[in-house]
Amino acid sequence: MYPDIVYQIALTRIPQIGPVQARLLLARLSLREIFTVSERVLEKIEGVGRVRAASIRQFRQFSEVEAELRFMERHRIRALFFTDEDYPQRLLHCYDAPLLLYYKGSADLNSNRSLSIVGSRRVTDYGQQVTKDLIRNLAGEPTLIVSGLAYGIDALAHREALVHGLPTVAVLAHGLDRIYPGVHAGLARDMLANGGGLLTEFPGNTLPDRYHFPQRNRVVAGLTDATVVIETALRGGSMITADLAWDYHREIFAVPGRITDKRSAGCNELIRSNKAHLYTDTDTLCNVIGWRAAAGPAPTTPCLFPDPGPDELAVINLLREKPLLQVDEISFMTGLDFSRVAGAILTLELQNRVLSLPGKRYRLS
Repeated sequence: MYPDIVYQIALTRIPQIGPVQARLLLARLSLREIFTVSERVLEKIEGVGRVRAASIRQFRQFSEVEAELRFMERHRIRALFFTDEDYPQRLLHCYDAPLLLYYKGSADLNSNRSLSIVGSRRVTDYGQQVTKDLIRNLAGEPTLIVSGLAYGIDALAHREALVHGLPTVAVLAHGLDRIYPGVHAGLARDMLANGGGLLTEFPGNTLPDRYHFPQRNRVVAGLTDATVVIETALRGGSMITADLAWDYHREIFAVPGRITDKRSAGCNELIRSNKAHLYTDTDTLCNVIGWRAAAGPAPTTPCLFPDPGPDELAVINLLREKPLLQVDEISFMTGLDFSRVAGAILTLELQNRVLSLPGKRYRLS
């Protein structure tokens, strides 16, 4: 019998078992049972079947898992399983969120405010200036800056966060036994030394294979409240990240560029297709996300409505803990079905207790 952490890591290493299938298994069995029950029991679980059941029963690589744990201990790396309190809670609302993440650093992955910044590897002077202005204007209001440690906008966002005292986390497409690109090893060390972090779903000895970058991008998109695309062509990693953020119902902002500039073609297309807000300034971004209350006179009409009912009270209490949520997130967290949540929100909107924001999100008035 192994401790839970061994089974947690082992579960991520079974061929043909991804995060979706793993959650189906864990809904029916304990971690230890997954590796000890019969193949017949496994194959009867929805979404598993004969091939995946056989793959589970044939898993024998526990010595590799133990070696990974020794590596983690030497380098002060934490494993964050999706049921852990420190696991990034925003990711739990993404259907394909990693089952387990490897994390080195001290930044709070559940910061009240978090922003992904992505863009071209061949950044222009315009892109540099926008990135610097954006992060400088966020200074003084604790905001976690997330990017991918790549050349160009990514590295610039991390560096500017350090300059202005903001925590910054790099999401990597490889194991924590290396830094790619290697030229950014010094930047990674500075991030760790100044309250930042390095995060990946890949174990040690995993190379930066090109197929890993789209997987990395979904974590970048799901980890934060919003994604800002500074410069990008019509194809590339930044557009993949934006599409994933759209799928996850996150706010997206794109910096407009000249119609003749191919490095802004992706941003212009995101704005044209109404996937992204046109980014103009930090204040507007913060208002759209809900980080700052919109300017305007406070309501003076006295409240003439009765005390909230149990459904309304459940929504209010949740929004006090999680200031900005969508209907499906409220339904999931409160346990109320969609129709009851929709009815409660409508009542609270009429009572001026809840505000509706772009992206079909809600917060307390």
